[in-house]
Amino acid sequence: MSYVILDLEWNASFSKKLRKFVNEIIEFGAVRLDENYEITDTFSVMVKPKIGKRLNGKVKQLTKISIQELKEKGVGFLTAAERFSEFLGDSTLLTWGTSDIHALFENYTYYTGDYHIPFLTSYCDLQEYCMKALDCYDEGNQMGLGACAAMLGLSFSEEEQHRAYADAYLSQKCLTAVADRMPLSECVLRADEEVFYDRMNFKNYFITDINSPDISRGDLRFRCDKCGKPVRRVKKWRLHNKSFSAEFCCKNCGRRFIGRVSFKKKFDGVKVNKRIVEIVAKADKAKKAQQTESVTE
Repeated sequence: MSYVILDLEWNASFSKKLRKFVNEIIEFGAVRLDENYEITDTFSVMVKPKIGKRLNGKVKQLTKISIQELKEKGVGFLTAAERFSEFLGDSTLLTWGTSDIHALFENYTYYTGDYHIPFLTSYCDLQEYCMKALDCYDEGNQMGLGACAAMLGLSFSEEEQHRAYADAYLSQKCLTAVADRMPLSECVLRADEEVFYDRMNFKNYFITDINSPDISRGDLRFRCDKCGKPVRRVKKWRLHNKSFSAEFCCKNCGRRFIGRVSFKKKFDGVKVNKRIVEIVAKADKAKKAQQTESVTE
């Protein structure tokens, strides 16, 4: 069993042909790992840009790459991809987050008209794996590579970050630091089937229609957080900031509260987030405001 951690650098280039910006890949950097996640080989190649004529200022600042260097040392994208394909072989591909894999989709689409990556057979999002291993996985708050390394107490150079080969090395350090916490295989996906591309290209979204068939009626019910009994909704559902809210009343203990629930549609189903919000009377609000003013003074 072997693995390859890939990191890409790209430049936002405007395509006249497509009439939109494309994340044009300008550098491949990768490390191959053995079954113990130790580095056995490295890979690096620059890509000569075809779409963009200049580099974005932020890209130049972060990577220290110049357009002249790319023209002199770079090869065409398909040539670079073919070389990487040979380096990858039948290894499982790992990237930090899914932005790099989507950049590959985008560049393959531009150059071949097909977003399928011909050499990809298995894939793992290393960012998701490390966050789950650290028990801090949160879809809405993705952890950057540097932040993960800092949390694990790993040393790295800020100056070297944002170059493909350096980020690939740092990703390997993060992997080895958490490898004993959960099996990597739990996050590995088969990538040689169409369902993989369906999953990767699926855009998560919040359901904003209360009558959507994707919403289970049971998820709109609440229990009293005081006595645990079922409660009755006494006001209509309202939509605010992609969440539904309504007032509920418990017949058993008289407790009243606002129940809030959101539904996020994902490839594998619907993620439901429910919470109870205290109802604060106007008199109590005025009292709290008065107390705040007194403290301020």
